[in-house]
Amino acid sequence: MKKSVRKTEAGPFIPLLLLVLLLTLAPRVWPQTPAAAKTPAGARVTETAVDASIPDDPPVDNMLAAYAPKVRELEVVIGKLTGELKKGGAGSGSLGNFVTDGMRAQANLKANKAVAVALMNGGGMRRNSIGEGELKARDIFELLPFENALITVDLTGEQLTRMLQMIVAGREAQSGARLVYKTNADKTSEMESARLRDSGSEKVIDPNATYTIVTIDYLYRVGGTKYGMLQQGKNMKELGITLRDALINYVKSETAAGRVIKPTLDGRFVFDKANSAGVEEARPQ
Repeated sequence: MKKSVRKTEAGPFIPLLLLVLLLTLAPRVWPQTPAAAKTPAGARVTETAVDASIPDDPPVDNMLAAYAPKVRELEVVIGKLTGELKKGGAGSGSLGNFVTDGMRAQANLKANKAVAVALMNGGGMRRNSIGEGELKARDIFELLPFENALITVDLTGEQLTRMLQMIVAGREAQSGARLVYKTNADKTSEMESARLRDSGSEKVIDPNATYTIVTIDYLYRVGGTKYGMLQQGKNMKELGITLRDALINYVKSETAAGRVIKPTLDGRFVFDKANSAGVEEARPQ
């Protein structure tokens, strides 16, 4: 597979941005060494208060100045969140729904065709919750700190069904399907049925049809027994945008349309308690 080079607006600066944040946002006053600290016999000790009386270092200031605009971009308000997004239960809860809904919406625009399902691994989401209030670019950077890019892949209905079974078993996040599942005596989750959701209707998956899905390049490269069906698909295409930037664009587009972001628990994961082996299932949050 050809190695790709992606250019993103802020991605290459992430590690340095975090350092700059600490240097620019933290106060420049530290407490002095406690007077009661013991000094070895014969040693000569002097103390200097590290405070505003110490002149700035021009080379450091010049370095910070170059990245200050990038730091300020993190504080830009991109939308409003009503309610709290939480990463709990099947599909990583309302936080997983938020991420995969954004992935699918942006992939529809980038690919210029209908994308049936979005797949995202719960481990790639690095915050457990986002509280109600203003949504800032910083929130998305903290949630999705990796340089993962969006890709689309064409799967047969049979491959898509296997992917959905993996999503249920691995408790991954998805958008675009309604999955009914049960829990077994060994506490594993097993999919019982799957239907695709589109504009309020549900459709059975045709094993011989072709469906386009969106995920991240990292999962495609991992492959293996868990994600191997992705590499078995055809027409893998990079969409030229990171997951993080896609989600920021999604929030901005929802805001421009007059819609606030809110927790969505829409029944995309349905727990079949009657057929489960007496194992209590945590409800998505």
